[in-house]
Order: sequence, then C-alpha cells, then structure tokens
Amino acid sequence: MQLKIPKGDFAGYIFDLDGTLVDTMPVHYLAWQAALRREGLKGRLDEDYFYELGGVPSRKVAMLLGARHGLKLDPEKVFREKEELYKGSEVKLAPIAPVIEFARRAKATHPIAIASGGTRDVVASTLDKAGLRDLFPVVVTADDVAHGKPAPDMFLLAAKRMGVAPASCLVFEDGEPGIRAAEAAGMKWVFVPSRRSG
Repeated sequence: MQLKIPKGDFAGYIFDLDGTLVDTMPVHYLAWQAALRREGLKGRLDEDYFYELGGVPSRKVAMLLGARHGLKLDPEKVFREKEELYKGSEVKLAPIAPVIEFARRAKATHPIAIASGGTRDVVASTLDKAGLRDLFPVVVTADDVAHGKPAPDMFLLAAKRMGVAPASCLVFEDGEPGIRAAEAAGMKWVFVPSRRSG
C-alpha cells in the first residue's frame, strides 16, 4: 500500500482507527451481520453499503443498516449487541503497517491523535488488542461529540486537544464520511483503502 501524502507543512496528524490503523472492518462486518440476524436478517448483510458507512457513529449505523434491510429494530439494543459481539471476537486484528509506521515516525516530532466513530469502550478494546494504546495520547470517540462523521466535530476536537490549528492537520481516513468530515474541518486528508472480508 502506497500512501499519497499531500504537500504541506502539517503541525499535527489525526487517524481514523477502524480500517485505517487496524484492519477491523471485516470483524465489524461479521459482528453487525450476526446482530442483525438476531433481528430477522436473511442472507448476507449488504457489504458494499456497510463499507460506505465507514466512520459513521455505530448507533447511526444500526439505524441505517436496519432500514436498508427492512428490519424493524431497536437501534440501541442492536448496537449494544453488536459491540459485545465485536469485543468478544477472538479474530486477531491485523495492523495496517504503512499507516502505523507513519504514525510512529510522526509522533517523534508532532502531536498525533485518533478520531474514531466507535464508542470509547470499543475503541479502547481495539487499541488494546492491536497493542496501540500507548502510541496515541489523544483519542476522540463518538462519545465525545454531539455529531459524528461526516460532521467535522471529531476532527476539530482532536485538533483542539492536540493544540494544533485545524488547517494545519492532516487526516488519515478509509471512509467517505470521514473524508467529508476532514474537508468540513478544513483539513487535508490521505485515503487508506479498506479491505473487504471476502
């Protein structure tokens, strides 16, 4: 994977987590599919649509996936079940090496942060499983803002906590909602392609 880093004198770096730093998206997909099957989902969860939602806060994903598949469900209940399935998964999480290597190099000279659409407990679980908790001193989650991606709130809060002007931040993202959020925050971005579960 070749990262296309835009030209610029960046003062801080912000990373999405799922699908950007750690290849968690296939594990999240399977957890959503299992949770929705409990609600009457027949067949496979729409995988293309799932990947289009990369970066959207998990509670909203529950509503959107339920609507997509014509399921009448309690989004809060399904979201909670999905999070427990994900945290309980024994699937080994694979780091996305080029992005993590960039983050390690950047941390030597610049502030870095995570801005994830996941809840704080799920983000913490992922960071622990991937051995990345100590790498990121600033972690912003869906629990910290009123509006998740594609709103700019997460990235603006991460910039504030790093003490860096938003226009001086570079964002690493794998999802369209996250890229739109970065642009809304006035930040340049690097696209990290997500991998399908196959």
